[in-house]
Amino acid sequence: MTTEIIDGKELYKIDPVFGQLSFDNHEQIVFCNDKDTGLKAIIGIHNTTLGPALGGTRMWNYANEWEALNDVLRLSRGMTYKSAITGLNLGGGKAVIIGDSKSDKTPAMISKFGAYVHSLSGRYITAEDVGTTTADMDLIRQITPNVTGISESKGGSGNPSPVTAYGVYMGMKAASKYKFGSDQLQGKRVLVQGIGHVGETLVEYLTQEGALVQIADINQARLEEVGAKHGAKIFTGEDLYSADVDIYAPCALGATINDDTVNRIKAQVIAGAANNQLANDMVHGQILKDRGIAYAPDFLINAGGIINVYAEIVGYDKAESMKRTENIYNTTLEIFSFADANKMTTQQAAMSIAQNRIEQRKKENASK
Repeated sequence: MTTEIIDGKELYKIDPVFGQLSFDNHEQIVFCNDKDTGLKAIIGIHNTTLGPALGGTRMWNYANEWEALNDVLRLSRGMTYKSAITGLNLGGGKAVIIGDSKSDKTPAMISKFGAYVHSLSGRYITAEDVGTTTADMDLIRQITPNVTGISESKGGSGNPSPVTAYGVYMGMKAASKYKFGSDQLQGKRVLVQGIGHVGETLVEYLTQEGALVQIADINQARLEEVGAKHGAKIFTGEDLYSADVDIYAPCALGATINDDTVNRIKAQVIAGAANNQLANDMVHGQILKDRGIAYAPDFLINAGGIINVYAEIVGYDKAESMKRTENIYNTTLEIFSFADANKMTTQQAAMSIAQNRIEQRKKENASK
């Protein structure tokens, strides 16, 4: 929503949904509202060419509904390319619930959301994300079969965070191989921004290998807990983007690489778990390339989570999930090589390969 001054009066102008910059030919957007439970949610289905749209449900206290819409559009689009680049027969979708997960979330709200998911007849399959848990997915499973990431005790794949972290770790090693000539992270200075479940597990992998890890988060208690547990140092500088480190790993929310930060970054490698790290794929991806910074596309290296929950759909075991996630290392190196050969950014390279797979499937479907 924007404002416009006409005859000295400030008038509100409603931006059309189809006019949002993050709208990218999405197939379907579902607005979910339930007065009794307080549910306000948006489900975004970007593309189902390769299969049903799978993506987690994020619960966040958005500043307004347009911010929530923009987030679900960007996230669902990212899931399309994430599944395509990793060879999964899934489309891209995502959901957001507007509210504070610590104070607003109730079992009745989650159940009602599950009913909305069920109403889509399998076009969208949900999973956990920021602000939702495996227990929430177990509750949704009572309403609909169109949910993944349920507890292992109930036959599911469990919390996908450890597998996500492993994929990021593999992608980081590959990016280091490309930039520094070696994938060994011992002695490398790594700044991890955001130490939730994925961030902490990444910190564990890094410290075990001997990396010199600094951690940053808005939660001071969490910083102290993770720092003491894994021997990581708490970042105390004024500007983490200009920190003198080798690798920057954004693992919180997206768009941390933006007009304000992109030219301040001193790290030579960017590899993290956050979705949509580039505020503008084209502009900021090109600036990173011009500055010689190796950027590992986020939707590739954080795909371990969806690889893990995909197991519930096709039936492979945990060992196979980890094997497929480990292959993110090889795919990341391929992306860097493809980008260099075609004189494009790594983001463009990854999206190009993913889009080619989608277009090929479209042709196959059309010929049937």
